[in-house]
Amino acid sequence: MSNNEVRAIITALGTGIGEEFDISKARYHKVIIMTDADVDGAHIRTLLLTFFYRYMRELIEHGYIYIAQPPLYKIEQGKQVRYAYNDRQLEKILAELPDQPKPTIQRYKGLGEMNPEQLWETTMNPETRTLLQVSLQDAIDADETFEILMGDKVEPRRQFIEENARYVKNLDI
Repeated sequence: MSNNEVRAIITALGTGIGEEFDISKARYHKVIIMTDADVDGAHIRTLLLTFFYRYMRELIEHGYIYIAQPPLYKIEQGKQVRYAYNDRQLEKILAELPDQPKPTIQRYKGLGEMNPEQLWETTMNPETRTLLQVSLQDAIDADETFEILMGDKVEPRRQFIEENARYVKNLDI
């Protein structure tokens, strides 16, 4: 491995990799992937899940890999603050709010836009955070997506883009 970040992950986990992987040497039994709630974050999450699936699969099989769920929106109305984790939740929250005063909506482009208190409250606090435990099927799906988007075959990538382009709402260019 030539990537310093990947080497740091391998060292931190303590299990080794590939043929030398040993689950009994795992330093952590909860590894949390925390990426931005946008398309770029989803891409990074897919890359990490593919890495764990291909080189450290037992971490997934033993239930050690989790995904943190940061909010995509902050909705403020008066003194009330609520968070939405996707567009559907945003619409639901807005429908529940009274008409006045008009709510302020902030779309987070990334985790770095949150102040430390917001990040703790929404994504890191064990009492209030939402974690999704990664299943083997999640990792298989991520690996297949990675192969479609990054593989040598053009046709599956073109087909994926054609089938999914209509779902893009907020494109970071």
